[in-house]
Amino acid sequence: MKNKTLLISLIFLITGITSAQQPQQQRVTDQNTALHAMQPDYKTPYGPMKNEDISAVLTRIFNFLDESTPPKMIDRQTKAEITDLTKLNPNAVFAPGVFRLVSYEWGVAYGAMLLAGEVTGDKKFTEYTTKRIGLIGSVAKSFSSQQGTQQQGRGGNPVRSVLDPRALDDAGSMCAAMIKTYNVSRNPDLRPLIDNYINYISTKQQRLSDGTLSRNRPLPNALWLDDLYMSVPALAQMGKLSGEVKYFDDACKQVLQFSGRMFNKEKGLYMHGWIQDMNPHPEFYWGRCNGWAILTMCEMLDVLPATHPSKNAILEQYRAHVKGLVSYQDGTGFWHQLLDRNDSYLETSVTAIFTYCIAHGINNGWLDAQAYGPAAVLGWNAVSTKVNQKGEVEGTCVGTGMAFDPAFYYHRPVNVAAAHGYGPVIMAGAEMMKLLDNWQVVINDSAVMFYKPGTDWRSNR
Repeated sequence: MKNKTLLISLIFLITGITSAQQPQQQRVTDQNTALHAMQPDYKTPYGPMKNEDISAVLTRIFNFLDESTPPKMIDRQTKAEITDLTKLNPNAVFAPGVFRLVSYEWGVAYGAMLLAGEVTGDKKFTEYTTKRIGLIGSVAKSFSSQQGTQQQGRGGNPVRSVLDPRALDDAGSMCAAMIKTYNVSRNPDLRPLIDNYINYISTKQQRLSDGTLSRNRPLPNALWLDDLYMSVPALAQMGKLSGEVKYFDDACKQVLQFSGRMFNKEKGLYMHGWIQDMNPHPEFYWGRCNGWAILTMCEMLDVLPATHPSKNAILEQYRAHVKGLVSYQDGTGFWHQLLDRNDSYLETSVTAIFTYCIAHGINNGWLDAQAYGPAAVLGWNAVSTKVNQKGEVEGTCVGTGMAFDPAFYYHRPVNVAAAHGYGPVIMAGAEMMKLLDNWQVVINDSAVMFYKPGTDWRSNR
């Protein structure tokens, strides 16, 4: 017992000596520490990325998509590749992959790849689109020459929606992508398909009495904000391609008439859906539909002639929307599934679209860089964390219909196979690379700041 007591005493003595020998940690005070310079605990990276880091993200996505969307035809029964595209039979289908080659989501991806090729100078991005759009053109040419194949379902004709579009989802995004690809490749197989798409949008799609594009789902005479992107960029691109003002006029009318019904000026946000006979009208500010709206205005402003009488109105609507959007950006850099409800989940595709549209506006002189640039930097940093090592884009909401209750939007699933995220992320990365080339983006006094090239920003510190 005496020995045990002695041992315990020795342990306490040694511990006390050791503790006394260790320097006491200095207490942080305002006098001994520059508290304003302490490192914040950011949840996502803060500050500008380097272009090589952005390029690495884009290449990772490219490698995944190039493998996941094989540009070839096979026989559905034998699984053998069909190399002679002039002799396609009813068993011919696109080789299966993770994503479909013909869809409105992939129309966005095709345009994004062209942009990435332009910005990076890397032909692989451009060729991704020209190869697959060229394949679609060849397949459509072959099937259109065969009697009766246009009217078969998805199993019998892999390009039914190209030859016989029946909804804006079939027509607008793919048409805009085809026009952009035609401008690069001058592939003659594409022009008949472009004309066919535009004819559907201009003359066959349902409209309200004032000419606003509409649907009868889920209720009669419904406006879907998504439909701005499913129609207007194609119309605007056709105006530039053809030189016919009527396409610009229709495109502007759609944006302004949708906005008159669906834009909440106090919030600076668009509601997702509008029903003609609904009163009062619930308003749910779904993120991605607001993304389609702002992206539509960017694409319009890119090609709308400076002399067009609606140019200033479209530009002011774009600016009003951007002002509203940035006020709802989360501290992580993301935007929420329902933009004005910060208990709804953070969503990737909408964050990528907004990042692109803000950066694009700055690059084109539509927005003030010092006011809006930091939001774009923060948005890209957030998006980049959602591209995993495989090149998959995580956190993207799946396809979403219109609803009039919050639970529907709160609980929409997310999935790496949701095609809606890939094009926007590529676009955002490419546009951010341009932004970083056009401006000095630095950390000054711990915050992101934008300065014109050549400015000695350190002199004002």
